[in-house]
Amino acid sequence: MTRAYSISVEDVTAERERVNQDLSQVDVSRVIHLDELELAEMGVRDVRLRILAVSAEHNVDHAALADTVNIAELRGGKIYPGNSALGEVVAVGGDVTRFKPGDIVITHCNGEPDRFGFPKVIWAYDKPDSTGWYAEEAVVADWQIVPAPLECGLNLWEIAALPLRAPTAYHLWRRADGIFRVKVPEERLARMNVLGFGGGVSELFLMLARARGHNAFFCSGSPERRAALEAQGIPGIDQKAFNRFASRGDSKAFVKEVRSLTGGEGMHVVCDMLRGPIFDAGFAAAAREGVIVSAGWQLTRDVGYNSAAASIKQITLDHTHYETLEGVEAATELYGSVFKPTIHSEIYDFEDLPRAMVEMHENTQTGIPIIRVARDMPDSVAALIP
Repeated sequence: MTRAYSISVEDVTAERERVNQDLSQVDVSRVIHLDELELAEMGVRDVRLRILAVSAEHNVDHAALADTVNIAELRGGKIYPGNSALGEVVAVGGDVTRFKPGDIVITHCNGEPDRFGFPKVIWAYDKPDSTGWYAEEAVVADWQIVPAPLECGLNLWEIAALPLRAPTAYHLWRRADGIFRVKVPEERLARMNVLGFGGGVSELFLMLARARGHNAFFCSGSPERRAALEAQGIPGIDQKAFNRFASRGDSKAFVKEVRSLTGGEGMHVVCDMLRGPIFDAGFAAAAREGVIVSAGWQLTRDVGYNSAAASIKQITLDHTHYETLEGVEAATELYGSVFKPTIHSEIYDFEDLPRAMVEMHENTQTGIPIIRVARDMPDSVAALIP
């Protein structure tokens, strides 16, 4: 048995009833509870992990709210969430050759690759029988972990921030770049204008764009996050200066600002959520032949837009999910050299994970939230703890 967080149908239902189905009033800490989980028996290709640290992820918010689908209900009444973790190998199955006890590894959330390597379902979310890593220990198949790049120059919390976000940003970038280049070859336009909205994935997306030589701009309401990216040469745009695009006039003012920053050209690539007021602002700010990419559905599953305008401007919208296993490995190679995440000022204790989820839901954190699970850390990572 191990301590692990769970989300149950009963708790989801009770909280929704408490707030009379007003999801804006849901207290996520009333839904995600510290529970006990019996670990699966290890097979010959399995690895047992002691979880050291995890990052808070938005799909847990969806599971707790049941705002898109009631995933706990679909999974039989309860799920054990957590798609992103850093851990220590404590035991390996007889056929495991890549890992040994004492190794430090990171997880990925690809739950069931299709024939081209892309996930059909996500581990610890809609993958049947999967249990996540918001736990003190876990048993996983050896293909679900990657050696942690402890020599990359990042500290332990920064490494723990990236297992889900870095592959997502990496995949978003290679798709956005590839789609744009179908329309506009590099010899016609070598340097693109790239805009990212909001959170951790967009930050990494922009870091990769800048590393490839493009102009990158970060639009966020958080001064701390803007300052962190400005220190890496990525100018910030304050969302709050445009009232988070609450009105058509706010969006027009934002587009005017974008035009002034890009010499009247607009943004060739936009990374957003494809939903809500941010989408309308990003769509309007896109240049001709532009590409808008998203890996999220934080606000809703449904997208509405003017397809005639998209056609006239040659704008392409692309939805992604997550990377292939090879892409996960490639993204991990960029830790520290390209990917330098912004971390929230507080490192949460394991028992404070529900509060971390609430503060992420309320959008009050100054960076990616990290939860320290293990109190006693192995000597191999001691020097990486700030």
